[in-house]
Amino acid sequence: MDDGRTPHSCCAPSRTGVGTAPPAVPLSVPVADPGPRDGMVRLPGGEFLMGTEDAEGFATDGEGPVRRVRVDPFRIDAHAVSNARFAAFAAATGYVTEAERLGWSYVFAAFLPGALRRASPRPERTPWWCGVEGARWDRPEGPGSTVEGREDHPVVHVSWHDADAYCRWAGGRLPTEAEWEYAARGGLEQRRYPWGDEREPGGTYMCNIWRGTFPAKNTADDGYRGTAPVDAFAPNGFGLHNVSGNVWEWCADWWTTDHGAERPLVNPRGPHAGNDKVMRGGSHMCHDSYCNRYRVAARTANTPDSSSGHTGFRCVRDAD
Repeated sequence: MDDGRTPHSCCAPSRTGVGTAPPAVPLSVPVADPGPRDGMVRLPGGEFLMGTEDAEGFATDGEGPVRRVRVDPFRIDAHAVSNARFAAFAAATGYVTEAERLGWSYVFAAFLPGALRRASPRPERTPWWCGVEGARWDRPEGPGSTVEGREDHPVVHVSWHDADAYCRWAGGRLPTEAEWEYAARGGLEQRRYPWGDEREPGGTYMCNIWRGTFPAKNTADDGYRGTAPVDAFAPNGFGLHNVSGNVWEWCADWWTTDHGAERPLVNPRGPHAGNDKVMRGGSHMCHDSYCNRYRVAARTANTPDSSSGHTGFRCVRDAD
């Protein structure tokens, strides 16, 4: 039975029970000033219907009930934070991610050479993940790997704490779950995807997800076996790229499946405390055989110290 605290865990491997890093040291460097409109889209806010009762959804994930929510105007990154942008942050601040401090992070097994794959432990429930020593944001497949040539891909192997630190440095914050869904819908009401109800309208690929048979074979028919550039594929109606697929995106809220009337539905921010943080959007590893969470109302969560090769984030700012 869903207790409202523990999300479905097939999508996001957790560090729970594997050890945690000490809390990140608060940043003492000046906040960056990239400008109020640098890479961001200003959204007008207003009311929208949040959630879904779609038959393809996961009721135990708390996707429903559909409820009317109002959000204030805000600005949001047009795409996820890239490796290049995160590199600038790390260089300016000396920030060390939790994966670096702990010494490991989760990598998809098929991306690893045989020897490293065999030597790396795997979670029992999600054996396609390997806990790889030395995997981190700038070495996404572990020792010997690099982000060279992937500077415009989304940064991965970042925990919620890492994402929060970047956003604060950039003068912003992580989006609330309500802000994220409002932005991802792109002005469409109760559609399954950010572009409509058909996954491949007219045979056109609209997002980076797993194509083929999971986890044995990815045909990469959409052009990408792993992550794609942050601005790949057509944007939604608000000008946002890759709000379905590519990488999961951290949100500010603690996880809950209780969306009862007692919760404020004007700028809702979720519970005051919890065990897991919300993640939205799905990733390049989502496949409809087990995890069609690239739908715009789909959701999952993970512990805020967890990191993996398919989780990133984007920033928001209050509208000026």
